[in-house]
This record gives sequence, structure tokens and C-alpha cells, in this order.
Amino acid sequence: MVQDPKEIIKQYWGFSEFRGSQEKIITALLKGNDVLALLPTGGGKSLCYQIPGLAQEGICIVVSPLVALIQNQVDSLKQKGIKAIALTGGIPYEEVNDLLDNCLYGNYKFLYLSPERLQQDLIRDRIQQMNVNLFAIDEAHCISQWGNDFRPAYLQCALLRELLPQTPIIALTATATQQVAQDITDNLTLRNPLTVKDSFFRENLTFQVILEEDKLGRLKQLCKAVKESGIIYVRTRRLAEETAAYLNKHQCTATFFHGGISKKEKITKLNLWLEDKVQVMVATSAFGMGIDKPNVRLVVHFQIPDSLENYFQEAGRAGRDNKPAQAILITNKTDEEQVRNQFLSVLPDITFLKLVYNKLNNYFQIPYGEGFDETYGLNFNRFCTIYKLNPMLTYNGFRILDQNSVISLSDNFLKSSSVQFIASKEQVFDYLERYSDSAPIIQTILRTYGGIFDYNTKINILLVSKKANSSEDKVLKILDQMAKDQIIEYQATNTDLEITFLVPREDDNTINMFAKKVKAQQLVKINNVKSMLSYIRNTMVCRSVQLLDYFGEIGVACGTCDVCLRKTPVEKSIQKLIALEIGKLLLQKPYSSRELIQHLPYKENAILQSIQDLLEDGKINIDAKNKYNLK
Repeated sequence: MVQDPKEIIKQYWGFSEFRGSQEKIITALLKGNDVLALLPTGGGKSLCYQIPGLAQEGICIVVSPLVALIQNQVDSLKQKGIKAIALTGGIPYEEVNDLLDNCLYGNYKFLYLSPERLQQDLIRDRIQQMNVNLFAIDEAHCISQWGNDFRPAYLQCALLRELLPQTPIIALTATATQQVAQDITDNLTLRNPLTVKDSFFRENLTFQVILEEDKLGRLKQLCKAVKESGIIYVRTRRLAEETAAYLNKHQCTATFFHGGISKKEKITKLNLWLEDKVQVMVATSAFGMGIDKPNVRLVVHFQIPDSLENYFQEAGRAGRDNKPAQAILITNKTDEEQVRNQFLSVLPDITFLKLVYNKLNNYFQIPYGEGFDETYGLNFNRFCTIYKLNPMLTYNGFRILDQNSVISLSDNFLKSSSVQFIASKEQVFDYLERYSDSAPIIQTILRTYGGIFDYNTKINILLVSKKANSSEDKVLKILDQMAKDQIIEYQATNTDLEITFLVPREDDNTINMFAKKVKAQQLVKINNVKSMLSYIRNTMVCRSVQLLDYFGEIGVACGTCDVCLRKTPVEKSIQKLIALEIGKLLLQKPYSSRELIQHLPYKENAILQSIQDLLEDGKINIDAKNKYNLK
């Protein structure tokens, strides 16, 4: 017997009404229809499968990409008294077996899986034995080879249709172009799906692009001004740690989150932020999916994202309570060059892909026509050194070979050793005197990696050994001894890569089979970066209108973004008043534009306009330190 969805949402969530297209989606699923739901971040996607999962007999199986997302949702369901299980990595076989027994016999309503779990025979066999009322594929854009976050493991989701052909499937995503939406439908073999797309317009969310040379100074100003929670997105783990330290030093409580910290640390840091014990979370893109914190008033992108899809999804984590919030991208000209270097210069073309594949076969001396199903260990750094290959290009080349089932890569690929000096500098100098034979290696590490006293720092063992004119084994032994002597904290990870060849060697012919597809995918990535840079540079069209247009939706000017404010004229009387107050401040001492904005109780665009007017009238000038002076 099917329960009334409205009674369920009231009983467990305390809502009296559904939002947007939720009711339409739920009704279709309860009728046994497939659904493709394109809903904005904060649009209540999880309720679209949780309510039909509860309304029917049986269990709902949810595939999600991130452990943090899975754990957050399972914990939330448990707090409501709903039985849910998470099967993530690191669980022993016997425990997995027991948890699956609970799904079969324990009246559990939800089983959350990572896509990698679907590769296990045990999981597939048990799913076929379960009374599954619904399959939910969250963050479904990960299944599309045209999507930004394509994950080959997500292609396993197509097996769910084979395992239980009659069970309906819902695919959900907050960022999907028309091409990605079609790819989702095809890959999951959705049958005449109800396709629902709610408006991505967020009336309460103000988008801004700020051009700023002193990005940290502007970030500090923004974080001090916000009264509730904030998220700062950066691209590297090191920058996440450094930025959090900088904010804490300037009286803004912050912590950091990235893929390099332990599961225990992630939970601790997440809870500190969720419980408002720290105000700001500085994170890489590993953070955020499925984290439902309503009072995020500020999301800042400190570096340029690789696509508007990722930017829009991450920005959309602000203002989920429908109260005013800001999504701000702080950038400058240097950032544009960095984004090209990081995302475009390391895209391997077909010629390079053929070269890497050829060198890989030669390295293991695999004859033409052989190598199928053979597994080898590879020291990645040594491989790149021998053949004089760019490591990042090679890494991306290996990923493409993996995605196209030419090779299979182990999970430990490109993980490296990490070191932080915990002894004082004086103690390190004493140590160098006592163990003089270790001095060249220790000094090389200190010279090569700045900030190693302050942060846990990844080091390249091969690079250190070369610079110190030593062997890798000796470097590793010295690091082990220093850790025992409590000079450093040291985490050693096997940098060797395990590669399984999935097809016989056919050199160029192997690559030619998917060359057109790779070229098309590379073009998508290039166009993604171009669209992102175009959004930043376009100061004529409202930010919201630009974003909605990208996702195929017509919007109207928001009136609150930096573009709209620039177009809104400030009354002359107000402008004169601002100019007078700027003059009074400059009588005392020179000020930068940011300092003037901090001191004056007016909108930023009005202050900047007054500064411009004063410069044009010759009443002020700017010095070599970018500070304004009265003439």
C-alpha cells in the first residue's frame, strides 16, 4: 500500500507543501515511471526520491559520488527515525555482508552506495534479491562523458536496469546542458522519462565578480562583513590550509576541507562548520555536494573555476533558506593566465596520447598484439623522467586511456609522501650537526618546499633524491628516521602505479578507435574555460541573465549584481556627499579604494564612481602604492 506523500513530508520534514516540481516528480515515480530531474542547487532534490522511497514497500537504492554527501544524508535520515545504511569505502567484507543482510531482512528504507561498489559481484547479487522500489542516481551528470565531473565508475549505474528491469530510475543533477541531459538518458537507458527542469533563477542570490589585486585583503573584508556562515572555494589543498590560517590570524574563524585529510578530520571539520563553531569553511571542490546548511550567506570563489557548471553549483550553496546571500568571484588578470595553464595547457592531444601509450608498452616490453589482462607496477615519476614527459600531461593521458578502457589504473595513482617539520628551527640545526650525512637531503627539502614548517606539504621523493644527488631509498630512510626522532610528521604513500592492460597492444590503432571522441571532449573542456572567462569579462549583461542563458533559460536583470549596480545611476546629491567625505579622509592620509570602501557607509559602486569622478576632475591622484592623495 502506497502512503500519501503529503503526510510523509509533514511527518518527517514538517513541511505542508512541496516546492517547485517535487510533487510532479514524486507522482511520476509512484506510477513506476523514470524521471530526469534538472533542479537547481538547494531545489530539494533529495526529497524527490526519499519521499517515494518511504511511501512504498521495499528499499530505495541511492548512488552518490562523495562520502561526505552520503554520510550527511544517512545521518539526517537516522535523526528522523528512518532506517538507512551507507556502503562507502574501507568497510571489511564481512561487515559489508552483514549490512546487506540488514537491507534484505531488517526493514531498512535506504541503501546509499558509491558507484564503485556496483563493480562488486556481492553487491550486484544482493541487489537482485532485494525488494527495490526505486533507484536514485544523484549528481547524474557524473555519468556523462560531456559533463565536467565525468567519473568512469558512474557508467556502472547502467547495470541497475539490467539487474531489476521493472524498477523505476530517477536521475538528478543541478547542472546539465542539453547534451549532458541526453547523455544521462542514453547511458541509464531511461524509458520515456518525465524530464523536469525547474528554473535555475535564485532571486535571493546576488552574483558578483570583483577584480582585485590584493585578493586576500578583499577576502578578509568580505568574511568580516558576513554575519553568518561562508564557504571559500580554492583549487589546491595547500591554498585551502594557507587561506584558513590567514583568516584565523585576522579574527575570522575558519577551518579547511580537502581530499587529503582523513575521514575523521573531515567529519570533525564539517561538524565545526555545520554547528557554527567556525564561521568560514575554506575548501576545494571536494566539499559541498549534498551538504544542506541553510544559513550560508557568502560563497566566494578565490580562483577561477574550470566551468560555469561547477561555478553555478558551488555558488548555489549560498542562501538555501531563501534569505539574501552573495556569490562572489574574486579575480585578476594573473588568474586568467593560471586557469589557462592549469586546465588547457595540460590537455593531451591525440599525438601525445599515442606517444604515451607507445612509451608505456615499450617500458614493459610488451610485443605487438599482446599484453591483454596483464598487470604491472609502475613508478610514475621514473617513467616520466626516462621519457622526458610532462607529468601533468602524462597523468591526464593515463586518465583518458583509463576512461576509454585501454588500461585500468590503481587508486593510489599520484599520491605522494607528505612532510611537516614539527621541531623548531634551532632543533633542526642541532639535528643537522649531529647527523651530518643526512644534511644534504634535509637541506634540499628545506630549500625546495617553502612553508614546510607551517603546513603538511607533499614532496616529490624522486625530485629530492636528484637535487641531493642521492638515491630514493636513502631519502625514504632519512625521512623515516626523522619521523622517529620527532623532527617531522611524515606520511609515506606508495607512489607506484598499478596498471592493467585491458586490450592487446595495437599502438596507433588502439587510440584511433576513440580519437574523435577524445577530440570532442577536449573541445568541451576548452569551451568550458572560454565560457567561464567570457562570464567574468562581460560587464554589460546581468550576471544572473548570463548564467541562465548558459543553461538554456531566459532571465531578467536581477538589479543586484555588480553589472546591474554599475548601470544604476547614483543621485548627484549622494555622489557629491561621497566626494566630500572622500576629501575629508584624504586630508588625513592616503587611502586605497578598498580602505575608502571600508570607511564609508555607502555602496561600493557609488564610492568607486566618486573616486573615478574625482580623478577625472583632477582633484585627486594615485601614487605608486595604489593609494589616493589630494592634489
